[in-house]
Amino acid sequence: MEYLIEVENIKCSGCVKSINSSLLAIAGVKSVEVDIDKEIVAVEGEESTKTEVISKLASMGYPERGQNNLLNKAKSYVSCAIGKMKK
Repeated sequence: MEYLIEVENIKCSGCVKSINSSLLAIAGVKSVEVDIDKEIVAVEGEESTKTEVISKLASMGYPERGQNNLLNKAKSYVSCAIGKMKK
């Protein structure tokens, strides 16, 4: 099953790397694609993973659209920086 999640705070490839590595570590997630411009995360995996994926994204500073705040923005900058440091 594939599902789409509209999120906030995706800025660059560093964000994408962090999102990909974190979500692919969740059991049942098979693939992840991130559209930077539209801020959409497409996940292929078991339907039961959706809640965990949304929670993981929020904990990294990429909450669902409409749920953003200053703390989430700060978290997203940290996640982005971590992604930029990964090879």
